[in-house]
Amino acid sequence: MTWGTELWDQFENLDKHTQWGIDFLERYSKFVKERLEIEQTYAKQLRNLVKKYCPKRSKDDEPRFSSCVSFYSILNELNDYAGQREVVAEEMGHKVYGELMRYSQDLKSERKQHLQEGRKAQQYLDQCWKQMDNSKKKFERECKEAEKSQINYDRLDNDINATKSEVEKAKSQLYLRTHSADESKNEYAAQLQNFNGEQWKHFNVAIPQIFKNLQDMDERRTVKLGETYRSFADVERRVVPIISKCLEGMVTAAKAVDQRKDSAIVVESFKSGFEPPGDYPFEDYSQNLSRTGSDNTISTPKNEGGVKPDPKHSISKTAKNKLWLFGKKPKSALAPSLEDFSHLPPEQRRKRLQARIDELSKELQKEVDQRDALNKMKDVYEKNPQMGDPQSLQPKISETMCNMEKLRSEIHKNENWLSEVEGKVSSRGDRRPSADVNHHAPHGRESPEGSYTDVPNQEHRSPPHQPDPRQAHQPDEFDDEFDDDDPLPVIGHCKALYSFNGQNEGTLLMKENEVLYIIEEDKGDGWTRARKQSGEEGYVPTSYVEIAMEKNSKGAVTYI
Repeated sequence: MTWGTELWDQFENLDKHTQWGIDFLERYSKFVKERLEIEQTYAKQLRNLVKKYCPKRSKDDEPRFSSCVSFYSILNELNDYAGQREVVAEEMGHKVYGELMRYSQDLKSERKQHLQEGRKAQQYLDQCWKQMDNSKKKFERECKEAEKSQINYDRLDNDINATKSEVEKAKSQLYLRTHSADESKNEYAAQLQNFNGEQWKHFNVAIPQIFKNLQDMDERRTVKLGETYRSFADVERRVVPIISKCLEGMVTAAKAVDQRKDSAIVVESFKSGFEPPGDYPFEDYSQNLSRTGSDNTISTPKNEGGVKPDPKHSISKTAKNKLWLFGKKPKSALAPSLEDFSHLPPEQRRKRLQARIDELSKELQKEVDQRDALNKMKDVYEKNPQMGDPQSLQPKISETMCNMEKLRSEIHKNENWLSEVEGKVSSRGDRRPSADVNHHAPHGRESPEGSYTDVPNQEHRSPPHQPDPRQAHQPDEFDDEFDDDDPLPVIGHCKALYSFNGQNEGTLLMKENEVLYIIEEDKGDGWTRARKQSGEEGYVPTSYVEIAMEKNSKGAVTYI
């Protein structure tokens, strides 16, 4: 069914209907706009809620309890969920609301054009009708005048008293009127034929085409509404998988709550490591009182054989100091933090020391990486002098090595404190690698700053006579010196001029061009105490090395 044939006479109603269709489209556009504003407000409120309950925290304030971790995981999932609501609002604004507003403007322009064409056709038809009607009225008037002239001529022609001139005049008037009536008749017939043709074209060609265009426009509007309804739902459907993952993440976080784990964390956080206090003995203050045999009191048994009371049951100052676990803390417990955390209970002290050792180890690894990078850069400069001066890197390398030695000293000191807490004896051999295993010994010789180079054509010089270690040090003396707990500080560096096998006990194996740390100068016996980068220590012949002693902390050195 088409509007052009079925609704040929309903131009005004079609005008109202198409206007209603555009109004409905704009009303739906307004609905979409309000919906996306709701989504935007909802997403903003969700993000503010997450921000309120998940503030920025320092590293020490990170949650450890599973219930807290799960809650923060839920907040993160909720934040992602809010992001999806923002996506929904953005897609609605772009693909639905914006598209509808553009389409509404196009419909208004198209409808206006079709209605103008219909009104023009109607105006032209009305104009043709007016021309036909005017010719009809003129023909009617001319016929009436001709009829009057006919009556007047017949009256004068039958009147015997009328003169001939009067009769001729009436006859001439009748002729003129009759001729005018014939012309009016012909004009009316032509206008009528023209109007009928235009009217047929109007109702069979022009109006059906205009109404068909209006029908097509209205149907496209309806289709567009259906598409936007579908787009409206598709926007929601596209975020459903991600929203489902967010909800699954919340369920997973809820399942991750472990009451036993949280209880264990509480124990780990607050366990002091102290032993519970023992029973308090009865203190008899009446032993110095004389008693008669008739007294029926129960006397306190005396210690037989001079056996001393069990120290567990004696009230001592140490035992009294432990009472603060269940009562008021003594002043010493409220003292400020100490470097070795000795103000903390044993278990808490152990954890803090272990955390510090881990942190220092990470810093030491950074310094090691920096040293290796500087050595590689220096090696590149030595091979390509145009790229830079190798000696310009020496101060930075020296500073890095000093930092490494300081960090090793700090780690060693904290390890001693940790061993003290754990009841273990700290020994140097447990922490340092054996001399038989060198983790930094690649093929080739080591350069003075730690980078390795292969120089096959380098001339090998004959080593000078090496002193006998027995003349200056005995093996026991070496062993005693290496049993110290604290490592000796680095006082300089040396570069091996020759290889040394280090077969005697207390001596140190070294390769030609290997760089070592100087920790003790030559005391006149021909031996210098050195340390490898792996931590292994021993004596090397002074004449076998080129020594650079540090004058100050800024890296200035003097070569011997």
